[in-house]
Amino acid sequence: MKILHIVAGAPTGGAETFSFDAMKALHDKGLQQYVICRPYQHLTDAFDARGIKYKTISFNKWTKAFQQPTIKKAIAEFKPDLIHSWMSRASSFVPAQDSIPVLGWFGGYYDLKNYKNADFYMGVTRDIVRHIGEKSGTPDRAYVGHTFGTLEDDAPITRESLGVPEGAKTVLLLSRMHWKKGVDTLLQAAKRIDDVYFLLAGNGPDLEKYQNLAEELGVGDRAKFLGWRTDRKALLGVADVCTLPSRYEPFGTVIAESWFAGVPLVATKADGAKQYVEHEVNGLLCEIDDVDRLTENLKTALYDDKMRAQLIAGGTKTYNELFSREVVTQGLIDSYKDMLLKFKK
Repeated sequence: MKILHIVAGAPTGGAETFSFDAMKALHDKGLQQYVICRPYQHLTDAFDARGIKYKTISFNKWTKAFQQPTIKKAIAEFKPDLIHSWMSRASSFVPAQDSIPVLGWFGGYYDLKNYKNADFYMGVTRDIVRHIGEKSGTPDRAYVGHTFGTLEDDAPITRESLGVPEGAKTVLLLSRMHWKKGVDTLLQAAKRIDDVYFLLAGNGPDLEKYQNLAEELGVGDRAKFLGWRTDRKALLGVADVCTLPSRYEPFGTVIAESWFAGVPLVATKADGAKQYVEHEVNGLLCEIDDVDRLTENLKTALYDDKMRAQLIAGGTKTYNELFSREVVTQGLIDSYKDMLLKFKK
């Protein structure tokens, strides 16, 4: 099977990271792939190492007319069985096709206007797929495509290297520094939990704002802003609890990653978590912006050994059923095959 991927996202981010992880997993399964992406060195180096063909363009919407011929040429030369466009901007660049099916991927509740040339759709959660089916009027052409939580090995890190004293408890946040992610809620909870260190890994427009807030709340010494990190498995390896206090979160791959790593999860009832996290089964849930309950859930996940074991066991079960690299990759391949059959009818 030959798949041409079109990816127009930022150099970092959850959806962007997963698209790349999926390509590596498909490569390991023997699929032929061609990638049209932005000229990010970390991507092109990885494609070169694996022998995956690629072409880089800017995906500037103002010069779309000058970039589409490059995409058309790549399609004509590679002759893919299917074109997979990752998210809204990439999908808006896909030229109309007559003989090749086009799949548009949704990492959120996107408007379908940029997917006019898509024949099929894939959403990262069941509810996004419901949304797509309702908006498109073709629910039989909308597929669930979970992200996987499986992480590659990283060089190990120590708590000391992160400024955490030996024996201190840690809470890990893997997130953009943005209002939607509820970082301020977490910092307010941090003020109420003594002697625990908070590792905040991510960049974003509100980074400086949250650094200042940590100082104002008196937790600046215990809130460690680590910037964007690619060593997620290593960070989870030094975490006692993983948290996702988001106000808006269509899914949040960190949920599956915490289950993979065997780290108790504490989250808010954002859209993604509500669909997959069962309270006191595979995670602890609270209402969005509920600092009191978030604080209590963090304390429980940190100090209640029985509950910790229960959450780890439940998370491992959910991961194995839905979010392992093998399960997700095979599901993606099976979806491709089903699309090809439907397109030929």
